[in-house]
Amino acid sequence: MKKILVPIDFSKPSEYATKIASKIAKKTNATVYLIHMIELPSGVVDMGASSKFSIPESMLYLRKTREKVLYFKAKFFSEDIAVEYFIKLNTPYNGIKKYADKIDADLIIMGSKGHSEFEEIVIGSNTEKIVRSSKRPVIVVKRDSKNFKLKNLVFASNFKKDNKEVFAKFLNFANAFESKIHLLKVNTPSHFEITHNAEQNVKEFIKGHKLPKYSINIYNDTSVEKGIINFSREKNADLIALSTHGRSGISHLFRGSVAKNLSKKALKPMFTVKV
Repeated sequence: MKKILVPIDFSKPSEYATKIASKIAKKTNATVYLIHMIELPSGVVDMGASSKFSIPESMLYLRKTREKVLYFKAKFFSEDIAVEYFIKLNTPYNGIKKYADKIDADLIIMGSKGHSEFEEIVIGSNTEKIVRSSKRPVIVVKRDSKNFKLKNLVFASNFKKDNKEVFAKFLNFANAFESKIHLLKVNTPSHFEITHNAEQNVKEFIKGHKLPKYSINIYNDTSVEKGIINFSREKNADLIALSTHGRSGISHLFRGSVAKNLSKKALKPMFTVKV
């Protein structure tokens, strides 16, 4: 892992994402790229193209924004971490995707504010759009993880073939931290699989992969979301990993929008990769 992209808007969630990026970069020697998007009103090409913006006002605004970015950099990163920063004129969604491609980012880390459906529509949609469409792994952070360590990681899946590429990308990340991986298959009353068969499917799924410490877990609960949350709490997981198919909402991991529902309930950082 060489390049971590962190979009920042100076909110608390973007602070949380920045803190986690700092810890991951310190462990992996990655360079962190902080990016702040300035979204102009519709029809405005640049800061001087509208009567609402004079050139002196625009320059003052950009200077103040730069000062905020530099404050973020100084506050959350030690001198031994390589950090670059950029201020771009673009919509958050398009700008983040474009810049991730430009630097060929290995990982995107984003804060998320949406706790209710209304908040999700208003201020959580950019994170969700990135997760739904990004070909790169994305970590979504919803709270401050003061003692963030990557000792226990949960990889929740149906362990079908189309998730193998996702698993390979997740292992790439996990191996950098020598984490213990808890492979999790959740059984529900409507989609039940006997333990022996489920375990054999998981073993077949991971065949050919070099895993660090790991465990295979078949967990019964009333829903997939509840199973993932309850199991992760029992294991005191540091991070939950899921796959996304890029459909409506954040994901359709099994049947229904599991990752989208889970993102509203789980406060653990979530690692997502598009299938």
